[in-house]
Amino acid sequence: MGQTRSGLIRRSRHVTLGVAALVAIIVVGSIGYVVLGFGLLDAVYQTVTTITTVGFREVQPLDAPGKVFTIILILGGVGTALYTLTVSLELLLEGHLGAAMERRRMDKRIATLHGHVIVCGWGRVGRAIARELAAADKGFVVVDNDPDRIATIGSHLYVPGDASDDDVLRGAGIDRAAALVAAVSTDAANVFITLTGRSMRPDLFIVSRAREDSSAAKLQRAGADRVVNPQEIGGARIAAFVLRPHVTEFLDVVMHEQGMEFRLEEIELAGDSPLAGLSLGEARVRDRTGALVLALRDQDGSFLTTPAADTVMKAGQILISIGTPAQLHALSVAAHRRPAAI
Repeated sequence: MGQTRSGLIRRSRHVTLGVAALVAIIVVGSIGYVVLGFGLLDAVYQTVTTITTVGFREVQPLDAPGKVFTIILILGGVGTALYTLTVSLELLLEGHLGAAMERRRMDKRIATLHGHVIVCGWGRVGRAIARELAAADKGFVVVDNDPDRIATIGSHLYVPGDASDDDVLRGAGIDRAAALVAAVSTDAANVFITLTGRSMRPDLFIVSRAREDSSAAKLQRAGADRVVNPQEIGGARIAAFVLRPHVTEFLDVVMHEQGMEFRLEEIELAGDSPLAGLSLGEARVRDRTGALVLALRDQDGSFLTTPAADTVMKAGQILISIGTPAQLHALSVAAHRRPAAI
């Protein structure tokens, strides 16, 4: 992509130089013919027909000085005109072919993705989502229909177009995606995107952005699994910093700071896990993995916070845990595969 853009910039500079030289030759040629006795319009006409080698006859007979001047104009002007035309065609072809080749390469990369996230909208919210996904090394594809915003996407994968269009979402790999985020600027557009995504993938996890509180119910009816109001969350976070600054900063660091040793993670308890059917005390999760289970979430969506040692873990539950990456990995292994008992 960078090589293509640098090539286009170089070609455009050559075109600018060629056009400037061509204009200068036309001006000089016109002045010369005026000095030789031509009218202004006839002088410009004679200059243009000469340097473009059209082959029309002279506007008026040329004497010896006129013929010498015309020879010089042909030698300088024809070459400049051909050069300008050549670099202009190269710029046009390189732009179209380069963009087409880059698009094909990107489509091939998107075709290899599985379990990725489709981010619809490259505004402030979409860019923030992309930063978090990139930091977590989670694959994603951006969908946006604004050429100016697309130009700022950089090296991220993207599909240009309307995110509510079936073909556009299909090009973003919706059939292989793990989630779709509708984060464009209007609630109405997010409703259409959510409806389209849900109709194409009934099992897809969809998160939708809402600007107005009244839109949340509509987005849920359209098929959104979660609805987020960034303004409301932002206000609540600011208030939390005022009311509970240390708690809020700790959670903020644990959730977002890449250099932090500890992480909060959600781990699903598989049906064949050795932990299923055991209590937290019997499984000795803390002693054997080092991870601390803060809460359990049942399949009905309810939470059990600060579970006691006699709390029995059941298959399908989500373990909300905190620990180092190694500790969380050990817990994840135990929760997913029976052979990896802890």
